[in-house]
Amino acid sequence: MPETKEIVSKEIVSVDGRPGGSSSPSSEDNTKGSQEPKASQAVRRRLPDERRSLTHHFSVGGQEGYVTVGLYEDGLPGEVFIRMAKEGSTVSGLMDSFATAVSLALQYGVPLQILCDKFSHTRFEPSGWSGNPKIGYAKSLMDYLFRWLELRFLKGEQGILFERQSSGELQHERSSIQALGQLVELGDAPTCQFCGSLMVRNGSCYRCLECGSTSGCS
Repeated sequence: MPETKEIVSKEIVSVDGRPGGSSSPSSEDNTKGSQEPKASQAVRRRLPDERRSLTHHFSVGGQEGYVTVGLYEDGLPGEVFIRMAKEGSTVSGLMDSFATAVSLALQYGVPLQILCDKFSHTRFEPSGWSGNPKIGYAKSLMDYLFRWLELRFLKGEQGILFERQSSGELQHERSSIQALGQLVELGDAPTCQFCGSLMVRNGSCYRCLECGSTSGCS
């Protein structure tokens, strides 16, 4: 009896279980191509080993301290150090840690204007009269520091400061007598209902030096 050959046909089964399907290399390539590219990592711009810096003394609500700003070659701030007079206190530790976070943000490209807009006019204790005639009443330490940074580095006063230092003619912008006169002028002035700053007398009413609003007089 002649041998019979049995032919067994194998059916290709796809991944989803349906017959006749097949996975081809081209489909894998399409899947890889559809993936989104990874986001590029942020680049840290470090300051040079030797850099210029600016140190400023401040006092808000009885809390005194110093803020030192390290500068790039182009004059932009790249690091901030905050030292409170009461070393070891809770406020001192918080401000030191916060200065480190701000320094890293600046070195990784966060614009100073964004930081100033975010932290200016934040309200918490300690707050009070700062003695700085260009800032006046500070709602908090953050409020004073970022308004000062904005004045020095975003409104053109930083270049004037270094120019005066190089010529040896650095003087106080306002005398202590003038600052005291402003404080006396405030008297029992109310706070502004819009920004919270102390208002100054303007005729028979009061006017806010920060936002320009009045207490009802034209």
